[in-house]
Amino acid sequence: MPRVVHFEIPADDPERAIEFYKNAFGWEIEKWEGPFDYWLVKTGEEDEPGIDGAIMKKEMDEKLTNVIAVESFQEFFEKIEKSGGKMLTDKMYIPGIGITASFEDTEGNVLSIIEPEIME
Repeated sequence: MPRVVHFEIPADDPERAIEFYKNAFGWEIEKWEGPFDYWLVKTGEEDEPGIDGAIMKKEMDEKLTNVIAVESFQEFFEKIEKSGGKMLTDKMYIPGIGITASFEDTEGNVLSIIEPEIME
């Protein structure tokens, strides 16, 4: 069945967004060598579950929502705020799924973090 295999994060200030994601999640981000400004984002190793994506200059009022799995909800709650993000919802426990909440990054994008009950 079709799966999400890439994400794009639109940013008013791509350099600021790059710093946020590097600091908050330790992602590796490199400028693409193509004909327009586009930064490739590596979120983990290829043999780990998950997807990679990109950061790009925001052209319109684009928004993105994706869920980011973390090992410790509290640790990343603090990292997000320390890196310039803002938590938008209270921590919520979903039975059988884990602990989750939404946040806004430095570019106004709304995403979520989740501490799954079982990390694979």
